[in-house]
Amino acid sequence: MSVTAELARPETASPRALEVRLDTPADACDAYVRAHADGRTYHRRGWTDLIGRAFGHDTRYLTARSGEQVVGVLPLVVFRSPLFGRFAVSLPFVNYGGVLADDAATAQVLLDAAIAQTRSAGGSHLELRHTTRRFEALQPKQHKVAMLLPLADTVDAQWQALDRKLRNQVRKGEKSDLEIHVGGLELLPVFYAVFARNMRDLGTPVYGEGFFREVLSTFPDETRILAITHKGQPAAASLVHWYRGTIEVPWASAIREYNALSANVLLYWHMLKFSVERGLATFDFGRSTPGEGTFLFKKQWGAEPSALVWEYWMADGRTMPDMSPKNAKFSLAIDIWQRLPLAVANALGPHIVRNIP
Repeated sequence: MSVTAELARPETASPRALEVRLDTPADACDAYVRAHADGRTYHRRGWTDLIGRAFGHDTRYLTARSGEQVVGVLPLVVFRSPLFGRFAVSLPFVNYGGVLADDAATAQVLLDAAIAQTRSAGGSHLELRHTTRRFEALQPKQHKVAMLLPLADTVDAQWQALDRKLRNQVRKGEKSDLEIHVGGLELLPVFYAVFARNMRDLGTPVYGEGFFREVLSTFPDETRILAITHKGQPAAASLVHWYRGTIEVPWASAIREYNALSANVLLYWHMLKFSVERGLATFDFGRSTPGEGTFLFKKQWGAEPSALVWEYWMADGRTMPDMSPKNAKFSLAIDIWQRLPLAVANALGPHIVRNIP
């Protein structure tokens, strides 16, 4: 598939013909992302492809090309949900994505192509996950922020940057028969036991274990699991992923019964330690709602909010979607979910959450 457009170059230069294609080789796409100053891990083809494999969604990786040269990319996932209808997202299940392009004109060509793809799928809306406002014609939503922490050069300097209360909580965890484990696929069962339990307790359907297996298998050199156990039992765990100097913790959980032992605090300290030891520059704690508990937890580590701007194209007459657990119409479902036996929640959850981006 290709769409051709002509963009005028400055002054007297001849127009530059652009094609939007769906068949650009992955190596060329990833090389463009690496070279672009704003390229993020989620712009890489590997993320789009693994989402397709894990969830069975229709994925379409759009590239803008000038001849053989890639000048912009837009990963896209099309949802066909019995619960929420049809729509497209760049990129679901993670915090970032959206348009990556050489210039505003190329970005607009990619947006137009994505809208056409959404329309052809019968979609009600297109959601683009940006960090700044990119398209004035789209409707923005700024309900969340990312929490970012610049990392120190040494573990000792990072330790000294913590306040006394946090250091005391870390020491408490170290004295509470808690053990830290760092690894890959071999720790997936431990991670998933904690993650699935915590999601059930929050009243949220859980991703299938296969999704995390795909992440670990696709990016084995840039992804690790950190797990805390207490006398052999899972207590807290996280999956971290790093790219170009930034490490992110998109998924982390702790079992409430171990909060008194500071298992969650010990987990986060070891994630910071792990990051500093690898010479990474920034720790991304993930997205939070300003003023809420997770926001305040992350802020106590020194993290500061950074904008997340999700932009929406809406089909005629549509309003922006709200699939957040904060939506009052989901309150009864959340209450029921929290009461489900864990085995039932784990069996049903992946079939539901695959439709919630």
